[in-house]
Amino acid sequence: MSTRLLTPRFFVVVSSGFCYFLALAMLTPVLPHYVEDSLGAGSVAVGVAVGAFAVGAIALRTYAGRVGDRIGRRVLIIGGALIVAASTVVYGVVHALWWLILMRVVTGFGEAGFFVGAATMITDLSPVERRGEAVSYWSVAVYGGLSFGPALGEYLRGTSRYELTFVVSASLALAAALVGLFTVEVPREITEPPSKHLLHRAAIKPGSVLFLGLIPLAGFSAFMPLYATHQLHIDSGPIFLLYGILILMVRIVGARVPDRLGGRDAGAVALALAALGIGIVAAWPTVLGLVVGTVVLAAGMSLMYPALLLLALVGIGDADRAAVVGTFSSFFDASQGVGAFVCGAVVAVSGNRGAFTTGAVSAVLGLILLRARSS
Repeated sequence: MSTRLLTPRFFVVVSSGFCYFLALAMLTPVLPHYVEDSLGAGSVAVGVAVGAFAVGAIALRTYAGRVGDRIGRRVLIIGGALIVAASTVVYGVVHALWWLILMRVVTGFGEAGFFVGAATMITDLSPVERRGEAVSYWSVAVYGGLSFGPALGEYLRGTSRYELTFVVSASLALAAALVGLFTVEVPREITEPPSKHLLHRAAIKPGSVLFLGLIPLAGFSAFMPLYATHQLHIDSGPIFLLYGILILMVRIVGARVPDRLGGRDAGAVALALAALGIGIVAAWPTVLGLVVGTVVLAAGMSLMYPALLLLALVGIGDADRAAVVGTFSSFFDASQGVGAFVCGAVVAVSGNRGAFTTGAVSAVLGLILLRARSS
């Protein structure tokens, strides 16, 4: 394979991903307000509605990996984005919590397909020695969407324009599917039959660490908008924008850090920064505390996924690559679903800052688990 990384085919996948994650991120600050203000539900319901997305993604993620290895990555990219578009556009059609939860599960089905297809195609397109760098650049699409999506969502929502926000989000997901039509499968060398296990064993260890390390993000995403509005009396859009821009900067400037440090050491740095950042948000209840904590949290999150995915892909051939990505990323979904629910339960007892404390403890446990597995 050529050592060239940033090819037109690479940029097509990244462009599709940017549209897709912009569509999803628009909903991050909108759904908590929609659940509380329009549906009249509480903090536990916010956690369930936000986390229901992960239920659908977890249910199909590993199967999506098998489809990607047997049929191809392209069908997952196009089909996944279409499912997300179709489900998102009807979020507000039935004004009830059960309907929103159901549609969030369906959106998760689409997420399972798109993410596995796109992330695997990115690794297909990259030389082995630059795979961590490739994942970092791919995540520019992820966090480009996360940078601008929430601010766009807050702007479109205004005071109560939820239906407009859902329609625009669905339109962006449709755009991701259309761009996906221009992706091209990479020829693969299949020298051995793919794994028959539902969960690929190579991804379980780093995936477990990822599960714990991303719970801070679950608490931050679900409850920072409410914390910013009710306790600090500011909009959450600029905070999400700051978070996403910082991650973009670190991912671009430090794209080669995971390859140079290795997945395990880079992952340890990421977990330590994530714990410190979300801990600052919990312990320092001011606007400045939120900003400083967000900066540190972003530094940790910028390294975590590329580092741990690199660790999971060590020694994996073409036959199993999508299965590994599917299994590994299912831990991402589990952390957002379980994390949002657990943080919501804590918030019901202790207030919004309890979600951030829960995230800090989880990241520390992830760091302990990672270092223990290296001994």
